[in-house]
Amino acid sequence: MHEEPGHPGVPMMTNQEFRTYAHELVDWMADYLQEVEHFPVRSTVGPGDIIGRIPLHPPPAGEPFGTIFADFRNTIVPGMTHWQHPSFFAYFPANNSPPSILAEMLTATMGAQCMSWVTSPAATELEERMMQWLGEMTGLPPSFTGVIQDTASTATLCAILTARERRTEFRVNAEGFSRERRFTVYASTETHSSIERAVKIAGLGAAALRKLPVDAGFAMVPEELERAIARDLSLGFEPLCAVATIGTTGSTAIDPLKRLGEICSRHGIWLHVDAAYAGTALLLPEKRWMIEGIEFADSFVFNPHKWMFTNFDCSAYFVRDAASLVRTFEILPEYLKTPEQDRVHNYRDWGIPLGRRFRALKLWFVIRSFGVEGLRERIRSHLAFAQSFSRNVGEASDFELLAPVPLTAVCFRYHPAGTDDPATLDTMNSALLDALNKSGRLFITHTRLNGRFALRLVASQTNVTQQHVDAAWDLIRATARSKEVLHEGAR
Repeated sequence: MHEEPGHPGVPMMTNQEFRTYAHELVDWMADYLQEVEHFPVRSTVGPGDIIGRIPLHPPPAGEPFGTIFADFRNTIVPGMTHWQHPSFFAYFPANNSPPSILAEMLTATMGAQCMSWVTSPAATELEERMMQWLGEMTGLPPSFTGVIQDTASTATLCAILTARERRTEFRVNAEGFSRERRFTVYASTETHSSIERAVKIAGLGAAALRKLPVDAGFAMVPEELERAIARDLSLGFEPLCAVATIGTTGSTAIDPLKRLGEICSRHGIWLHVDAAYAGTALLLPEKRWMIEGIEFADSFVFNPHKWMFTNFDCSAYFVRDAASLVRTFEILPEYLKTPEQDRVHNYRDWGIPLGRRFRALKLWFVIRSFGVEGLRERIRSHLAFAQSFSRNVGEASDFELLAPVPLTAVCFRYHPAGTDDPATLDTMNSALLDALNKSGRLFITHTRLNGRFALRLVASQTNVTQQHVDAAWDLIRATARSKEVLHEGAR
């Protein structure tokens, strides 16, 4: 590194040094992708281990990049959980793929802040086209218009804010809330926590959220929505928005969209569809049944950064009334006015942040690299892996499935003969989960379904194969039947 001209004493990486280190980093990246299976899936460090290795104070002088990169390898990597490991079966995936990574490298290099058309016309127009592609690929009606948000949480907040403003003729934005109007929002007990967070941030208050009972398959019951709306109307509340989930976080249950939509339509309620994880499955024509009734929806979101092999963050948000979305967020100070503003999309006005990353580029790279058929082939293989795992669970006398398996999440538990006490089974399965994850050979998580502790395996990682799923089942079965787990359950 050399001193930057005009800034004595300040080291500046030259372009040649940048080139050298960039090649070194790319070599490491390629090695990482090839060798990620050799890492423990979940980090084995304890709380405070990493911060204890980082100096308390910043360096007074610049350090060689080689030293910094060595510290990355030796200090940071051991503290990372490896989401791109093919035996990562936890949560929902945050997948990537080589074309997506390459696109992220380019966006980082250009360093563009793509808040409006004039700040980078290609970023705006590529985003517009990519959202058209995604709408076509997932079978959404052409009446929807799309924009890329960072996460589904943000998209849901945008939906509730837009519903609020349209219902009040944009008076809340202008004047604040009136105490005379009390709005309500409806979702199932299985809805994602981001719904409640959005209701609170939107100023409606957590008490405005009605969490409705679910059926045996953990999907929302339309009759419960109808009853809740009638009850709230009788008490002077204004039903504002309902959230239907396509692929709940706990068990990937599919809410009955058409019946819910008919109810919302009768009452003038904004219907938002949260398909954050499951929306990618809509690339398959045989899965379009999940959105039967989408014509009743006002907004829809899914995350390519979950199951469509695109680096986090990239959330596809579609809205039927784009004008109301823009009016909810648009603020036009003099310094943001441009001659083209009436002829282009300025996506800074389509969501919460003013600044925007060039997220469309990685979508473009991924869709073109895989092709629609290539994406479908990989998604179908993941669905098949989950079915094979669920068959293994169903055929084992000492395991049981705890929910249907419409997609790639399998909820199950160890249930040996003669052990029926609920607390004992919970303790036993919690010990099993801990033992499995400490092994470093896989990573799964848990949920609770009907109050029961459920192990949860999601077979959707970009590079997972049948061999990884089979190995996971062998490890789960062997670990469950070990004396340690049985002893833990008997304590």
